[in-house]
Amino acid sequence: MTSKSVTKGNKVTPHRSLFKAMGYTDEELSRPLIGIANAQSEVVPGHVHLDDISEAVKKGIIAAGGTPVEFPAIGVCDGISMGHIGMRYSLPSRELIADSVESMVLAHAFDAVVLIPNCDKIVPGMLMAAARLNIPAIVISGGPMLAGRVGERAVSLSQTFEAVGAYAAGKIDDATLCEYENQSCPTCGSCSGMFTANSMNCLTEALGMGLPGNGTIPAVFAERLRLAKQAGTKIMHLYENKILPRDIMTKNAFVNALSLDMALGCSTNSILHIPAIAHEAEVELPLAMINEISEKTYNLCRLAPAGPHHIEDLYWAGGVPAVLKELSTLGIINQDEMTVTGEPMRKTLENAENRNTEVIRPASEPYARVGGITVLYGNLAENGCVVKRSAVADEMMKTSGRARVFESEEACAEAIYSNKIKSGDVVVIRYEGPKGGPGMREMLNPTAALMGMGLGKEVSLITDGRFSGASRGACIGHVSPEAAVGGLIALVEEGDKIDIDIMAGKIHLDVPENVIEERRKNWKPQEPRITKGYLARYQKLVTGADKGAVLV
Repeated sequence: MTSKSVTKGNKVTPHRSLFKAMGYTDEELSRPLIGIANAQSEVVPGHVHLDDISEAVKKGIIAAGGTPVEFPAIGVCDGISMGHIGMRYSLPSRELIADSVESMVLAHAFDAVVLIPNCDKIVPGMLMAAARLNIPAIVISGGPMLAGRVGERAVSLSQTFEAVGAYAAGKIDDATLCEYENQSCPTCGSCSGMFTANSMNCLTEALGMGLPGNGTIPAVFAERLRLAKQAGTKIMHLYENKILPRDIMTKNAFVNALSLDMALGCSTNSILHIPAIAHEAEVELPLAMINEISEKTYNLCRLAPAGPHHIEDLYWAGGVPAVLKELSTLGIINQDEMTVTGEPMRKTLENAENRNTEVIRPASEPYARVGGITVLYGNLAENGCVVKRSAVADEMMKTSGRARVFESEEACAEAIYSNKIKSGDVVVIRYEGPKGGPGMREMLNPTAALMGMGLGKEVSLITDGRFSGASRGACIGHVSPEAAVGGLIALVEEGDKIDIDIMAGKIHLDVPENVIEERRKNWKPQEPRITKGYLARYQKLVTGADKGAVLV
């Protein structure tokens, strides 16, 4: 279907009359209709300025001979929704976004679509829609926030969450806490560390669906608007040359994206989103493939929260192309894959340059000769669980401890703030998975509390929920099978010994098999926390985290 279905011929006279009611002219209706999915809102810092991006995109489309048609998309701010019922809606909103873009594009017969997201679930949701629709598409994000500053220290939102824990431990006073509140988020844009939003925007470049700079040009730079205009002209090139998302999002392109993920030390949420996008593109991407890629990919960046650098530093250092060029020296980047530039990845890398080897380590001098993310397997996670290895202290890479078991994030956070968690404990938070939550909440409040109270190098945290990209420490999430479907994490009891070996990729509940079987006989599923509305429907349809938590 093309826009001619609603603009050409006598039979669609009523359709044209409706367009003309909105002010469209015959000349505009004679051109290709290019949808613009704009996620602008007044509730997400990364999205508050997206109308400016959209206006720039429109100028590019018009200049290249198309007619732009804008429509809205929703977006949940993970930071604002953190720690209450709102977080249950964050991951599920990804499916709503994909479905709504599909609905708008097909209902109105657009010829191509420009996708304008910026934050956590909006980027993958729109990429899922692009893969599903398979009409010419390009992503242009709103860009990252600049880092804040407290004293001489560059800070981001993650330090503000950790400041709450430091305040509870009596390490900082009211004035310092207020300073974090006022200074950590100084501009619009996606939060300034290598959190989920910036992870996905950077990975979009490696996937080939975003122009160079999509992931790193700051939101407040004029260069961001210039990039948006270029996206508008490029969508017309993609349309005219019939270059489709599935021509770009091949298996090799997903390997490129995952390789970049490992080099940057991206958010563990990417291990939910990349498989979900691959699912829509009909590309098989098993979870076990993550470790295969990690084993041959070097970790070249330590961006906040894993290190002192922020996305603006990565931008000045040469951005995503510079990282990919370093990786190309290892022979692991597929350079012949098509991109939305209309040319293969090889062309993008020709002019790439690493301008700061402190921010982007040369491949000859990496932080680590393994990637930033690891999938662990064992009896506690037969289908796998995920840890951001690059954000784990050396002393926590191999550890054993006694389980402290909590049935929710709130119960765990209360125990931490009440000083009930001690050095050597292994905190287990369960019934927070895709079905059990429902919605697979992020556990940033407990992880930030542990770091702020000085326990980040002494306590591990395991959950069938997930973690914010702002989390750091021995935080192991996505445990699958989850507790709600009878995974072993549901049978862990207070005081059980749990062994964790991140470098070896292993996690084990050290309890005799006969004891586990006895517990399994007595286990009963929890009653659903939510029984009506969208989350009740989501709970019935969602798959496990190892499958990307997609709906089937």
